[in-house]
Amino acid sequence: MSRPVVLCFSGHDPSGGAGIQADIETIASHHCHAAGVITALTEQDSRNVKKLLPQRAADLTSQAQTVLADMQVAAIKIGLIGSAELAEAIADVLQSCPRIPVVLDPVLAAGGGSDLAGQGLIDAINNRLLPLATVLTPNANEARRLTGLADLDACGKALRHSGAEYVLITGADEDSELVHNRLYLADGVNETFNWERLPHSYHGSGCTLASAIAALLAQGLDPFSAISEAQDYTWQSLAAAYRPGRGQHNPERFFWVES
Repeated sequence: MSRPVVLCFSGHDPSGGAGIQADIETIASHHCHAAGVITALTEQDSRNVKKLLPQRAADLTSQAQTVLADMQVAAIKIGLIGSAELAEAIADVLQSCPRIPVVLDPVLAAGGGSDLAGQGLIDAINNRLLPLATVLTPNANEARRLTGLADLDACGKALRHSGAEYVLITGADEDSELVHNRLYLADGVNETFNWERLPHSYHGSGCTLASAIAALLAQGLDPFSAISEAQDYTWQSLAAAYRPGRGQHNPERFFWVES
């Protein structure tokens, strides 16, 4: 049986909560096939990232080109990048296949607080990747770091003007009773999605959301529908989350499967 292919540029999380494993689980749960190009190895647990080990840009490029030559990729998802050089290499790959929708989750810090992006990488994301993104999914802190602005509406508008077609700023880390996810579209149109706040902190929630959007785009949904449906899927996976270690909870990405 044929399945839509999603090409993922993601880091490897040995604890299994985020990164490429989160992508594979999410994409498989949507009956799509994940083809993974690892941007960086990490040393991390369910609490924080201790070490980041990016791969060489030339190797990433050749790996991606090999997959694209073999498979009919229907969507591309970008997560942890690891260096400005890798961001430049990913941008070059994207420019070689401009008709494929791109979901960019700009991972700039670990859930435990470790910084995963210097100014050079932030500049490369802004200058090279944002203009190529179909959907951008920063959390509130990432939106502020990418723009240098404090107000989230101003961040959303600035990121839209930078080239991303759809900007979804997630609000789980903000101090609010409900979680407010803000979607910014063309021509100043925006929409807010309100979600019940769940009791824990979660490892790989951003990866889950971005990968779900990519999988739904690969299935042929329009971006607005994919963004809406992916949020519901992510909330359900967090509501069913489990705690494999001593830190954050992992989303249960196959939450409908009876144990």
